Amino acid sequence: MPLRFFNTLSQRVEEFTPADGRTVRMYTCGPTVYSYAHIGNFRAFTFYDLLRRWLRARGFQLDHVMNITDVDDKIIRNAVAEGKSLAEYTATYTNAFLDDCAKLRLERPERLVRATEHIPQMAEAIRELSRKGFTYESEGSVYYRIARFPEYGKLSHNDFRGIQAGARVDVDEYDKADARDFVLWKAPKPGEPFWESEVGSGRPGWHIECSVMAIHYLGATLDIHAGGIDLVFPHHENEIAQAEALTGRPFARFWLHAEFLLVEGQKMAKSLGNFFTLRDILDRGYAPEAVRYLLASVPYRRALNFTFEGLKAAATAMERVRNFQLRLDTEKFAAGEGGEAAARARRAQAEFGAALDDDLNTAEALAAVFEYIREANAQMDAGQFPAAAAEPARELLRQFDAVFDVVRPSAAADAISDAEVEALIAERTQARKAKNFARADEIRERLASLGVVLEDTREGVRWKRK
Repeated sequence: MPLRFFNTLSQRVEEFTPADGRTVRMYTCGPTVYSYAHIGNFRAFTFYDLLRRWLRARGFQLDHVMNITDVDDKIIRNAVAEGKSLAEYTATYTNAFLDDCAKLRLERPERLVRATEHIPQMAEAIRELSRKGFTYESEGSVYYRIARFPEYGKLSHNDFRGIQAGARVDVDEYDKADARDFVLWKAPKPGEPFWESEVGSGRPGWHIECSVMAIHYLGATLDIHAGGIDLVFPHHENEIAQAEALTGRPFARFWLHAEFLLVEGQKMAKSLGNFFTLRDILDRGYAPEAVRYLLASVPYRRALNFTFEGLKAAATAMERVRNFQLRLDTEKFAAGEGGEAAARARRAQAEFGAALDDDLNTAEALAAVFEYIREANAQMDAGQFPAAAAEPARELLRQFDAVFDVVRPSAAADAISDAEVEALIAERTQARKAKNFARADEIRERLASLGVVLEDTREGVRWKRK
């Protein structure tokens, strides 16, 4: 089956292939580095990573650009309050973001670009928009006149025909229904950092940053532009207005948007105070790959409700895969041809691929893998799993982990001695006899975070360092 994505622009699931048939030119909205990213932010970043990996698995090359917004209203306000330069203030949170990405095994885009390194290109774009009649000035700032762009609203599918002419907004973020002329270049306020440019003293607005950097690196028309659902309006709508006014061509062929991560039914947000950073979660003893698995487990266009019970379930699911791989690597299977057992693994591979081809349906992809593991484990328990079926099973796990990347534990296996492992296993055995399953699960998860994989067998507990 062909690869298909839901396109926010058309509101339809469409077959995807890059314009040149080989290289996917993709732009994804990166972090605004005014604070530590929370795991709600990483819902979108994990989606980008899954998208990258599956596009590559389907034989495409990637030219992926992601921005780091290191100048905007919040950053300037916080940097000024702390008496720091923008570069000094944002370096802390940029480095923290990249460290979190590495812990979550998120691949680095081909180009990671900072807004402050592209101010001249932004000023030139604003000058060109002014030459074409899409802007006006007020009190030293330059605004985009959205009435000059009749297609405004085509991404968010809002009808803005009744907008108030001349109403304008200076802030970078505003209400979903509040369509007003937006700022391209902001005049400096006392004490704020600014740049000298051909459009005057000041600094760029948030929306112009992405349009300019995307076009600069990827050309007038992108294959894919992706981001969180909260960016559809106003940010992506404004990006389209700017970019298409500049080039006269469609800005992106496909727009993909990830839904929110929720906490008790509410969007996770710093403003609501209901957020967790990755550091918060790791400090509670969870492995980063459990967070990755949880974020990846729900298809990107469905909201994901975060709970610690869900995180424990993610850790348990990972252990099922790791234990299955351990059985494949350590058990002796009966001689003989693979037959139906090998064919079943190949069907699971096909089901896995078909699910991800269908708009990255990660839930269906995982279901295909775990149903196969359940059946194969039952065959192994009954002594009916032939040796020739082991390699197709390993190939399924390789296909799975090339996308989900959760089988390898993060922590170094030498962080705990053999004696300590045996002691914890003994404690776990006693906990299970006492029906204290919560403690038994905690010990298993603790050992897994240290790179020790357990397998319960009829003869007792087997363990292995990964």
